[in-house]
Amino acid sequence: MSKLSDLPERALELASAVSDNIRHAVPGVTQQAGKWLETGAKLGVVKSGVQVAGKFARRNPVLVAAAVAGAGLLWYAAKRRARQAENGEAIEGSSRRVEAQRSTKRPAPRRSRRVESQ
Repeated sequence: MSKLSDLPERALELASAVSDNIRHAVPGVTQQAGKWLETGAKLGVVKSGVQVAGKFARRNPVLVAAAVAGAGLLWYAAKRRARQAENGEAIEGSSRRVEAQRSTKRPAPRRSRRVESQ
């Protein structure tokens, strides 16, 4: 087996050894050692996620700029709508009234099909 395939096993062994050492070194922290390891794992995931996001941003700056602009517009629209709802204002818009007019033409007669019975 290569050394690369042994890395996950070795990392688990190292993590368990560190948690055992912490538990024995600080007696009052026995229950919190697991939480510390979970926190460390979460920080590692966040760090790798930031690296992936950084690579994506470097390769696709236009997409990132468009996403940021879109998020800003959505935030502004939500903030504005909330302010209008808070003040009891009507939502801005425009309309015009259309009056019904009588037609001078006579409507064409309706034609219906009759089915002949035999």
